[in-house]
Amino acid sequence: MTQEQHYEVLVVGAGISGIGAGITLRRMGITDFAILEKGDSLGGTWRDNDYPGCACDVPSGLYSFSFAPNPEWSRLFAGQDEIRRYIDRTAAEHGVDAHVRFGTELIRADWDESAHRWVLQTSSGTLTANSVVAAVGPWNEPLVPPIPGLDTFGGKVFHSSRWDHDYDLAGKRVAVVGTGASAVQFVPAIAPSVGELHLYQRTAQWVLPKPDHHVPQAERWVMRRIPGAHRVLRAIEYSIMEALGLGFRHPWILRIVQQIGKAQLRAQVRDPELRKALTPDYTLGCKRLLLSNTYLPALTRPNVEVHPNAVASVRGNTVVGADGAEREVDAIILGTGFHILDMPIGGKIFDGEGRSLDEHWKGSPQAYLGTTIAGFPNAYVLLGPALGTGHTSAFMILEAQLGYLAKAIAAARDGNWTRMETRPEVQAAFNAEVQQALATTVYNAGGCQSYFLDVNGRNSFNWPWSTARMKTRLGEFDERAYEMETR
Repeated sequence: MTQEQHYEVLVVGAGISGIGAGITLRRMGITDFAILEKGDSLGGTWRDNDYPGCACDVPSGLYSFSFAPNPEWSRLFAGQDEIRRYIDRTAAEHGVDAHVRFGTELIRADWDESAHRWVLQTSSGTLTANSVVAAVGPWNEPLVPPIPGLDTFGGKVFHSSRWDHDYDLAGKRVAVVGTGASAVQFVPAIAPSVGELHLYQRTAQWVLPKPDHHVPQAERWVMRRIPGAHRVLRAIEYSIMEALGLGFRHPWILRIVQQIGKAQLRAQVRDPELRKALTPDYTLGCKRLLLSNTYLPALTRPNVEVHPNAVASVRGNTVVGADGAEREVDAIILGTGFHILDMPIGGKIFDGEGRSLDEHWKGSPQAYLGTTIAGFPNAYVLLGPALGTGHTSAFMILEAQLGYLAKAIAAARDGNWTRMETRPEVQAAFNAEVQQALATTVYNAGGCQSYFLDVNGRNSFNWPWSTARMKTRLGEFDERAYEMETR
């Protein structure tokens, strides 16, 4: 990479979003683009999260691009390694891997108003581009809680997304902080081998049965050889997930569905005190939906102790719970999630006046259709604010956005626009509509605190309508929503 090199489009991040953006650009005939990746390989969150038991929590048929079906999924819910291989293969088959600049981290991106271009300072030098696509996603930077004394812990500490595979957990006394989607997968995987496992649960989670199974060779043969078979399977899986999604908009439906979670809890946890500690006090779906057949049984093992409270502090090798109980441990594993709404990218992208995304957002991320942002011309964010759902695949959201991205870039090309910016009033109207619709969804009315809510108590994460409505809204590019200029 040479300094001051110019591109038509620069994409930041080489996970599924960045690869999808690259495929979209190539399909449009745009080859003058690069994908900046700070790591040394593709995959994003599926490269970083390689903890034991890591797997998809939506059916594999949906967790893939519709234009790049995979007939070889070995399970209904594919594991991390298999998903990463799919990502690598898809990038190679569509010629995207040749556009990736590995070991290139974005330091700062500034909009140059006089030249109508973006100037990016990277670890490999300065680059410029007509347009920038932020494809880092919300599951990028691990969230490490500010636990007093954690930095002085004498044993081993690591986040689940930075798993230390060189550290042998066998026989060790391990504290697990957090009970979200990652912990639900890795706790059952490590519980049989550790000496003691102390699980610190700030909030009980609803856990539903996971209808996972091995995909037999006969079914894979059908997916490979029968035209349209994959589309039929995908349509079935989509319909099932959308039916579940109806409950997120009408919480009374999910209160019925959560009876399944209660039944599983009664069947798998016989101790009444433990069962009480593991019973949530909010409506299913208020937090991220969790699926597992092994998590609850793992918590009943004799070497596992559930602490139904947060960690108050760490003193030496001792973890102190909020209830004052002390446990000496050898290792602490943080299953504490990510910077979902306070994404680090917000402090790296600046408008023409030198104000960052973070300064614009003030703790509550906003975008128009989750994709373009007032004040930031020729810039796009993938898997952005107000597009998250609790029931379907990120690929479904991403493909809808990629279609919008293609229309926006094509419109700018056709109109010879060198500057295209979302009108502030359009963005404000869209987000007001979102907030009004969210008020009655389970995300806002389910009675819990979740990562869907930002530091201001506003839901900046969720899409309050159906995926079909998302496709419709993102399927049309309305020039009236933008201010355009030519040079």
